[in-house]
Amino acid sequence: MITQTYKVLNPSGFHARPTKEFVQAASTFPCKINVIKGDKKVNGKSSLSMLTLGIQQNDEVTLEIDGEQEEQALTQLGGLLTKIFEE
Repeated sequence: MITQTYKVLNPSGFHARPTKEFVQAASTFPCKINVIKGDKKVNGKSSLSMLTLGIQQNDEVTLEIDGEQEEQALTQLGGLLTKIFEE
């Protein structure tokens, strides 16, 4: 299992569109992906769960990834957490 914390840079945080892109990417990996904000941990492959975190700009979010292709998943998904999406 690997973990890493990222600061969300997108000015609008993680609303529906960035969340959808994150979940679609997460779902391509066979490993277990959890996203942690504060004391709340959710399944990174579930849009509804991700939206319940209410991720805003400058929030610190931790990825916890366990299983096959965890390094690749961390690289790709970490990039999405720090991406500034076109609005």
